[in-house]
Amino acid sequence: MFEYLNLLLTDFTIQTITLGTAIIGLTCGILGSFAVLRKQSLLGDAIAHSALPGIAIAFILTGVKDTLLFIIGASLSGIIGAIWINSITKNTRLKSDSALGIILSVFFGFGIVLLTIIQRKPNANQAGLERFLFGQAATLVPSDVIVIGIIGILSLILIIIFWKEFKILTFDPQFAKTLGYNIHLLDLLLTSFIVVAIVLGLQAVGVVLMSALLLAPAAAARQWSNKLGTMIIISAIFGALSGIIGTAISSTNLRLSTGPIIVLIAVTLVLLSFVFSPSRGLLSRQLRYIKNRKSMRLNKTLQQMLEIVDSHEDFSHPHSIKLLNDLQGFRKKCLKELENLGLIKIQLNNWSLTEEGYKKAKSI
Repeated sequence: MFEYLNLLLTDFTIQTITLGTAIIGLTCGILGSFAVLRKQSLLGDAIAHSALPGIAIAFILTGVKDTLLFIIGASLSGIIGAIWINSITKNTRLKSDSALGIILSVFFGFGIVLLTIIQRKPNANQAGLERFLFGQAATLVPSDVIVIGIIGILSLILIIIFWKEFKILTFDPQFAKTLGYNIHLLDLLLTSFIVVAIVLGLQAVGVVLMSALLLAPAAAARQWSNKLGTMIIISAIFGALSGIIGTAISSTNLRLSTGPIIVLIAVTLVLLSFVFSPSRGLLSRQLRYIKNRKSMRLNKTLQQMLEIVDSHEDFSHPHSIKLLNDLQGFRKKCLKELENLGLIKIQLNNWSLTEEGYKKAKSI
């Protein structure tokens, strides 16, 4: 980490790559939240693969490697893929997963064919196009980062403008329809933003791994909050951290590719969130389970004590501990815990309910 911080302060290339991957991660974290909440996780994978032909066609038509042209071509191709997926689902009996698989395979295969054709042409600019398959963050230059930053900011501004509409569309599209919103247009607009987020990250992460960067920060953030606004902020932070930490690791270990490391960091955040989040985490869930079992055991023992006490007029009358030995679920450890709570008194081998214990047992 100290080596990376030194590079970050002195190396302009590392500064450029870090800023670029952080912006990509932040944008993907925000827009990926909508994809996760709308249960469109596979859509990101399909769009990422659908963007490849657009990149190849943009190069064939212009003959130059320009980030903005590639983004435009990939966006158009991704939007066409998303429209076709929606059309197949509506006009045929195929389910959405089948439509996603078809479009993903067809577009990706078409993109590979176009890349093969490009490689066979005598054009010196063709070198490096294969980086869009697996990503190569080291190829990011300041002009790329500026384009990514501008497009990312514009996307965020439009999301803020249409925040209410996207929120209703995400959670209750039928209600949005009754309010008079054109849900098909809103769906296309939101999908277009998701396409843009995917396209922005293709150069750094690649077609194959891009869906993971889109979904992992949102999946991790979902474990920490039930509010859309809070979830999006956490997801944006997780996405940016994935980009920064992934760049830090790859920049100090030259044999590690940046894109895969960024994805692995994002997935690590998901795993940590699944375990340690306070409300949904596996650890907190297990602790609540243990606490509930303990509470049920104590309440059951206290209830059994009340049944014994009810045969006497004085609830504070002492009873032998042996009376509880044959009762189901009784453990001597319970007596100590009940005594610590001030619900019973223990004197030698006898127990008796306190006034508070009697009231508690009655309430049970």
